Amino acid sequence: MSTSSLFKPFQYKNLQLKNRIVMAPMTRAQSDNGVPTQKIADYYGRRAASEVGLILSEGTVINRPASKNVQNIPDFYGSEALNGWKNVIDTVHQNGGKMGPQIWHVGDTRMSEDYPLLPMEKVSTMTIEDIQDTIAQFAASAKSAKDLGFDCLEIHGAHGYLIDQFFWEVTNTRTDEYGGKTLKERSRFAIEVVKAIRLAVGEDFTIILRLSQWKQQDYKTKLALTPNEMEDWLLPLKEAGVDIFHCSQRRFWEPEFDGSDLNFAGWAKKITGQPTITVGSVGLNGDFLNAFAGQGTEKTDLTELIRRLDNEEFDLVAVGRAILQDYQWVKKIKDGNTEEILDFTAESMSVLF
Repeated sequence: MSTSSLFKPFQYKNLQLKNRIVMAPMTRAQSDNGVPTQKIADYYGRRAASEVGLILSEGTVINRPASKNVQNIPDFYGSEALNGWKNVIDTVHQNGGKMGPQIWHVGDTRMSEDYPLLPMEKVSTMTIEDIQDTIAQFAASAKSAKDLGFDCLEIHGAHGYLIDQFFWEVTNTRTDEYGGKTLKERSRFAIEVVKAIRLAVGEDFTIILRLSQWKQQDYKTKLALTPNEMEDWLLPLKEAGVDIFHCSQRRFWEPEFDGSDLNFAGWAKKITGQPTITVGSVGLNGDFLNAFAGQGTEKTDLTELIRRLDNEEFDLVAVGRAILQDYQWVKKIKDGNTEEILDFTAESMSVLF
């Protein structure tokens, strides 16, 4: 099996990558009181030096009182945290890498009573003033990303967090202009976030938006049940300024709709004409639920991934747990040393190396 298509350069606007492999965002919650330390810079620097094409950071939160649900999730505002992120991006660049922060607000997501009882922000009870300030803070963090020298940014609009809670009829029960019976109507908040970020960073800075059909609150739900509903969802986001759609699935090989082999990223590219990122258990034979259950996952080959990439169903491939476990994963794939790739162990979820 040739993996050469994974190692073709990619360019879109200002973003120039040496290959098609993206390090997926993975929450580490090891930034002391929200400030990324040297160990965080070293963690990302090792992946950059090992030829990851694009690193997307763990989720980093905006300046809202309830933007995080774990204290040591990193902030992307305030001089101390931004100085820490400046060290991170400088380290990544010194190691030959490219990187974008994932900008995030968790919304109402009480994960566990083991965590500190931090305030949660509910879509249904946010005032218009709350919403407008949240949009402004997304834009402020985005501008900071550009000012610090990051190569792009990603908006976290997936997995049942705040932006996704506006999309989803279960969590968005508003009766004003930010609610609505249709997905298109409930996309207003996300569209305004994207427009504000585009205004803040300019036309040439690449904006990635991460989306998912599934939610951490309900793995089987779907926002768009048909290709037409997906058009109503994605095309206004493209018009607002999204450059690349990062399409999260638990298993990338699963078709999105009956009657077609295309996965989520394949459909997003077909509908919008924009570049897309696929993700979901790449290089492993089990999905991420195994890790949260304390279980390891064996490595597997990339035949199906390469088939879809060669067919140009998507443009970039995000890899999470495999790169978390083995920071030299990309080099080993490139050099054909796949027998040296490490199986995933759940211990890597809590350790930085």
